[in-house]
Amino acid sequence: MQHIACKNESKVLICGYYGEGNIGDDAILEAILSRLPDNINPIVTAANQNYIKNHFGVSTVSRRSLVNTTKTFLNCHTLVLGSGSLLQDTTSFRSLLYYATLITIARIQGKSILLWAQGLGPLRRKKSRFLVQQLLFAVTNISWRDKKSKQVAELWGIKGHLEPDPVWALPRRIWNGYGGPIVVCWRPTDLLDFKRWRVLLLELDSFSYRLKRDVWWIPFHLEQDLGLLKDLQLEDLIPQRLSSVSREYSISTPEEALSIFDQASLVLSMRLHALILSNLAGAPCAALSYDPKVSAVAESMKIHCTDLASTDSILNAVSNWKKVIDRSNKVTSIECIGCNSSENAKKLRNIIK
Repeated sequence: MQHIACKNESKVLICGYYGEGNIGDDAILEAILSRLPDNINPIVTAANQNYIKNHFGVSTVSRRSLVNTTKTFLNCHTLVLGSGSLLQDTTSFRSLLYYATLITIARIQGKSILLWAQGLGPLRRKKSRFLVQQLLFAVTNISWRDKKSKQVAELWGIKGHLEPDPVWALPRRIWNGYGGPIVVCWRPTDLLDFKRWRVLLLELDSFSYRLKRDVWWIPFHLEQDLGLLKDLQLEDLIPQRLSSVSREYSISTPEEALSIFDQASLVLSMRLHALILSNLAGAPCAALSYDPKVSAVAESMKIHCTDLASTDSILNAVSNWKKVIDRSNKVTSIECIGCNSSENAKKLRNIIK
């Protein structure tokens, strides 16, 4: 994808965790860029600047340098916090201060500030909650990705509207996965101790064996997920039968993910954006929740969600997987989500102009 700017262009700084090896975040960026007005010249904060420049054809600045990001922003007229959950202190309070600095500079200079399908929090510190509350009063326009974030903001007296994840706006695929492999997009999580991993993997082993399907492991976040299959094998958690049909396939772009999902008979995902992309590919899918955001998107998609904190939920998962494998998902519900997302995007486009 190449973003093409035009004459009389306006520079916009788009902030997010881009170029970090997270397919979901890069899919968000692709969707946002596709919906910017033609007169916008986006500058993107990125870890791997070369990848973002080459793949998306946009200017970049190092996300890890607040000094360089601030200098770059001085020449922009709009600040966009591009989806995800940037106003949180789970990563660190320092991370929150990074975005607070940019928002404060934008406010002082009278520039537009947009939160695009943002999540609010987690905010574990009292000072974090106070800081974010003050920052939100400075924002020009806010769209929230979930009801909980919107409700918390409203309790603070801050208005905003709900907007589906931007990734829903990406092009859909034709599903050709009948009889194909089972694809898993799993990640390490504290909710799965040795016992629960064992239970989950035994269920997957039995399920794949009865249906005689290969299992493809897709690391959706290269830093966190790559090598998970090998790690579980080394810990002797994967049954030999399952190990023999399992393969890990490394991908680097949302397009590669879609190409795998449209060949899958079933996608089992702990990753939020893997669920969305698998639906866009038309593939049957089911969620495994390590975080409330995964449960929320599963509910909106009306698909089964396994609670990884519950052993009973894991044991009951297979019965639900059986109901959907080899059955393409319902396009009508997806089209509705995409339509709503497009309408909300139009409101944000008007503010950027």
